[in-house]
Amino acid sequence: MTTVNSATSSGTWQGRYAALLGDVRGQFAQLSPAAPIRLTKSTSNLFRARAAATSPGLDVAGFDGVLHVDPVNRSAEVLGMTTYEHLVDATLPYGLMPLCVPQLRTITLGGAVTGLGIESASFRSGTPHESVIEMDILTGSGDILTVSGAADDPHRDLFFAFPNSYGSLGYALRLKIELEPTKPFVHLRHVHFATAREMTQAIQEIVDAKEFEGHRVDFLDGAVFSATEQYLTLGEMVETIPAGLTVSDYTGMDVYYRSIQQRTHDVLTIHDYLWRWDTDWFWCSRAFGAQKPAIRRMWPKSKLRSDVYWKLIALDRKYSIANKLAKLRRKPLREPIVQDIEVPADQLEEFLDFFHREVGIEPIWVCPLKQRDPDVVWPLYEFDPNVTYVNVGFWSTVPMTDGADPSEGIINRRIERKVTELHGRKSLYSTAYYDRDEFASIYGGKTYAAIKKIYDPEDRLLGLYEKVVGRQ
Repeated sequence: MTTVNSATSSGTWQGRYAALLGDVRGQFAQLSPAAPIRLTKSTSNLFRARAAATSPGLDVAGFDGVLHVDPVNRSAEVLGMTTYEHLVDATLPYGLMPLCVPQLRTITLGGAVTGLGIESASFRSGTPHESVIEMDILTGSGDILTVSGAADDPHRDLFFAFPNSYGSLGYALRLKIELEPTKPFVHLRHVHFATAREMTQAIQEIVDAKEFEGHRVDFLDGAVFSATEQYLTLGEMVETIPAGLTVSDYTGMDVYYRSIQQRTHDVLTIHDYLWRWDTDWFWCSRAFGAQKPAIRRMWPKSKLRSDVYWKLIALDRKYSIANKLAKLRRKPLREPIVQDIEVPADQLEEFLDFFHREVGIEPIWVCPLKQRDPDVVWPLYEFDPNVTYVNVGFWSTVPMTDGADPSEGIINRRIERKVTELHGRKSLYSTAYYDRDEFASIYGGKTYAAIKKIYDPEDRLLGLYEKVVGRQ
């Protein structure tokens, strides 16, 4: 294994990083030359089945941490397995934050870059990979390459293809990222819209102007409770608490998403704003009774977290608890619908009409996004850089009819077809059902195949299609 331009000089963070690289090299050297390369991880934010491991993995537990924060140049050197919870804890004391902070605490920086992430700053700052300056990537051939988007970088093809590759082209060990200034508080305005058309028009106006009714908009997302009740939440970072308001706390008894229906204005600390969705996993904690007052009083507040709910879901998936109970009660089995999709903003109304009519899950999350640099092409998840898109997130189950098998993905397939029809695409962290040719046409097939051949010539990393559609 070789290392290109990696940090090896003496010094606190450089020395620590060099030691970690040495450990990875040692582990890699112990693998059989034909053995597949994978990581050993105790946690995941993926919602698709994976094949059981049949070979040893690389232990990268030590790659969780922020190596260095540079407040002058507003950048940070970050290990690839660092959770955003740990990343934010390291940068906020400097009055800085990543340009896009995905909404769940245990999403890792490397995972958000190779698997994509999104949040309410994405309408102005894009997604996490767009603020990466350079990365060290462990490739399938065993090299550790420092890659960037610089015109003279010999590995810039890997830099641009890495987002949405889900570890099939390599693993990010270190990332240098941009940071932006914060303010102590976020003033929220929850704006109601009676129709999807009105909400869509407002989205497009805000994305273009970065303001609404004379107020700056730093953060923008929304919640759809029904076809006649939808809200955009507009966040503005402020130095002081606006007159007449107090700081809210949604880490205990109060539930954030319910406040959207109940309040026109609200204030959160910047820290609590970033994790406002994590406490109840958006609204998914209701499946465990965690939003019922009697249960919530007894639930340890430190365990009101998305990773706790994820572990409960993992148990259900492993033992099919919910479907076994449904059979005992003679109730229909239920198909999991856990997806994030993106459609052009001018197609949002049609998608929501379809979704209300044929799926019926509520609430729904909406989050506008636009590519930050219109001159860049990210081939494995390519957007029209001149178009505003809207991410639509929905996470629940629906009852099956006529004895259908949930594993067939009938509703999921229907959603995929509609998204493709509307010139959109879906995130690949969850189940996907595309055939190989359709998948390649959507997710950069020819470009991916060429880069895969260069950086993983022996196919020691599982291919992208095999990972996200092949259930491995």
